[in-house]
Formats: sequence, structure tokens, C-alpha cells
Amino acid sequence: MAIIPKDEKGIALILTITLIGLIVILTLQFGKSIRTGLYETAGFADGIKLEAIAKSGFNCALAVLYKDDSNGDSLQDDWASLGEYSSYSANLFDNGGRFETTVTDLAGKIQLNRLFNQNGDYILKQKEMLKRLLGMTAFNLESDNIEEILDAIKDWVDKDNEVTGFGGAEDSYYQSLDRPYSCRNAPFESVDELLLVKGITPKLFYGTDEVPGISAYLTVQGDGKININTADPMVIESLSDDLDSTMVEEIVAYRNDEKNGLSKQDWYKSAIGTNENYIDPALITIKSSYFQIRSRGIKDSLSKEINAIVKRNDKKLTILSWEML
Repeated sequence: MAIIPKDEKGIALILTITLIGLIVILTLQFGKSIRTGLYETAGFADGIKLEAIAKSGFNCALAVLYKDDSNGDSLQDDWASLGEYSSYSANLFDNGGRFETTVTDLAGKIQLNRLFNQNGDYILKQKEMLKRLLGMTAFNLESDNIEEILDAIKDWVDKDNEVTGFGGAEDSYYQSLDRPYSCRNAPFESVDELLLVKGITPKLFYGTDEVPGISAYLTVQGDGKININTADPMVIESLSDDLDSTMVEEIVAYRNDEKNGLSKQDWYKSAIGTNENYIDPALITIKSSYFQIRSRGIKDSLSKEINAIVKRNDKKLTILSWEML
């Protein structure tokens, strides 16, 4: 029998230990890869389920909007209460999922792209409405700041390269920033685009826990008329210099009472007890064509959300934008 030298025995032991270590490492790595693959597969499957649940809620909202055949649109309609009924959706899915779906009437918001004519010049009545909104106490803006913001918004949209007033901004301003970009010189594509405009800070746009942001009261869709049946109180107050917060509270209380009819756009006169046109009839309506649908599919701690804009023309519904979050 051959005798193995001691040095070679030591080398053999080291090689054996090294090989065992490599095998252990490879085994652990293989196990980790298997687990990761299983988790990814499970996550992918959950994602598909959540997306399907969110789509179910979205289609539910479309169906409610389609069936709505009232003479006007108000917060008393079924689409406005869809969020309250979403809790029952858990009964529709065997896997424990559910959806939370809300529909928002965009005609209840100030419509950015209707503030201007084709040349990019402000339409006075629309400008005054936005000015009154920005002047609300909640936003804490000085009159000079408001004028500067209005000038900057105009310059963002108009096609020329001439700075408006003292607060406007054209390409020369935006190109001088640390991260330069150009004016759109065209209508807004989204409300978020306002964040690119000089003077619109994230705090003003999004708000804080104590102060609302202006984004909640603005949209880019619409024909320029505000649906007084669905508008936020702050938007209603921005419709006229003749309205104050007390009147707006009376208007909101009146429309919340299901006994009161909202089929005529001047119903607000009954709410505040007047025969005067406190609000320009050309600024308001009781019908809506543009709606935002947000539908979130939920299962345990996971969720997926659809954010979409749809246009309703009689019984025809057109999806204008769609985003899966």
C-alpha cells in the first residue's frame, strides 16, 4: 500500500474542505434562485389578478356611467356613490380580492385649456375665475404672486416668445435653469405640467396636511363650463365676486338635500334666496362629459390601480387616457 506523504494529506484535506464549501455555496445559491423564481412567479400571478380586479372596478364604473340617463349630473347620481359600494366587491372574487373605485366629475373643476383662446390669450371671465381661486385664503398668495403666476401660465401656453407682464416666463427663463427645458407653447397635456411653470411650487400644487393644493381643483379636460351640481365649494366660490363662503355653504347644503331639484342651472338662486344672476350663466352647467375613474385592485397588502379619463357623449364612452399604477 502506497504511503501518502503528510504534506499531500494536508493538501487533500484542504481540497476536500474547499470542494465541500463550494458545493454548499452552490447549493445555497441554487436554493435562493429557486425561491426567488417562486416569489417572482407568485408576484407575477398576483399582479395579473390585481390588474384583473382593478379592471373589473373600472368596467363597473363604465357601466354605471353608461346607464346614467338623468337630465343632469349631480352628486346624487349612482356614479358619485360608487366608492361607497365598492366594499361589496369582495363577494365577487373567490381569492379574497376586492376593488375600490371612484368616479370624479371633471366638469366640477376649473379647466386649464379653456382659459385661453386660440392665440393663447386669456378669456377674461375664465381668467377671473382662476384668479379668484388662487386668491382663496387657503393658498396664502399675495396679489402680486397671483398676477405673476397668471402671467407665467399664459406664457407657457401662448405661441409667442414675448414675456407677459413682470412675472411671465418664456424660453429664456426656462433654458437658464439648472435643468433647462422649453415652454410648451401649446395647451396643457396634463395638470401635472403646471409644476413646470414658473411660480408653481410643489407645496402650492400638492398642498400639505393643513393646506389644500390647487391641483385638486383643476383639470385639462372640459368645455369651460363648471357643473354647479358637482363642483367643490372652493370652485363654486371662484365663479363670482358676488358669492361669499356663507352663500356657498347654503348652495352646498341645498344640493345635498335630495328633496331639492337640480335640473335647472340657476337652482342656486333658491338656495341663497335671490332672483339675481350672481353667477354668469355662461360659466355654469348641470351636465358633464368628462370623468376620471380611479379603480384599485386590492388583495391582502398588495394593490394595483387604474387611473383613466373617459369622455361620455350620450351613450358613447371614449377612453382618453389610461394609466396602470
